[in-house]
Amino acid sequence: MSIPQPASPDSKDSASASNDASNPANPTNNPSSASNAPSNQSNPSSSAQPVPPTMTAVTARRYGDTDVLAIETIPTPTATPGKILVRVLGSSANALDWRILSGTPLFVRLVMGLRTPKRLSPGADVAGIVVAVGDGVSDFELGDAVFGEAAGGAFAEYAAVTPKNFVKLPAGVDFVAAGATPVAGLTALQGLRSKAALKPGDRVLINGAAGGVGTFAVQIARALGATEITAVCSGHNVDQARALGASRVIGYETDDYITIGGQYDVVLDMMGNRTAAEMRSILAPVLALLVSAAR
Repeated sequence: MSIPQPASPDSKDSASASNDASNPANPTNNPSSASNAPSNQSNPSSSAQPVPPTMTAVTARRYGDTDVLAIETIPTPTATPGKILVRVLGSSANALDWRILSGTPLFVRLVMGLRTPKRLSPGADVAGIVVAVGDGVSDFELGDAVFGEAAGGAFAEYAAVTPKNFVKLPAGVDFVAAGATPVAGLTALQGLRSKAALKPGDRVLINGAAGGVGTFAVQIARALGATEITAVCSGHNVDQARALGASRVIGYETDDYITIGGQYDVVLDMMGNRTAAEMRSILAPVLALLVSAAR
């Protein structure tokens, strides 16, 4: 697994890392996936292999930029009561991971550790195979293919995770796609479905439509029945946004979506770079504005 890099200014909320250059492209069209294993893998026989006492992991022993990351051999976690141990076969880096790595804004450190990170290995997105089940866990068994969000430790060969944050991998979904889904996909789904209550016929604008959350948001908005989906992204991502389902794409390098105007029922803003007054100018009387900024 290569050391993950922070999100680029264009992606904002997702960056990739990979251990296998032969992995196929992510079929969900999310560009942020990473994997430690071939795709289209389900319940491989290797799940029955004994768990080694040590593993390779990306670590961060202090806050900072990517220069604080290292690849180390550390003890393999165990499936303590109420936990499952997953052999990690796919993961991805998100703005969440970058914030925890850098310890910014400073209130992050109140939760993650004031001077040094409490979590030795970063990473939240996990897709893989259950190799051990702790006492009290009944929803999973050895060999299950699962994916979900971990409380750190995803950038390692094994991760001990809380079962309630994981589900079994649906048939036909590979570890590459699953490893890029939890944080970005749930952020988009919760924003549009749970918070904005997007309904068929709504007009939606997605600012930051080329990042991890944005690429999911375009597809989810289409699936939920939005009739007008305006994607704001850089010029070289215009074709991707259209392919994902955007009915209109605005390249922010040459055009300003506030100046262009329009009336939207839902605005999902991943950038947080406009004033409240500017955002109100493009919102319909009955509106929903959601800001999920990586800045």
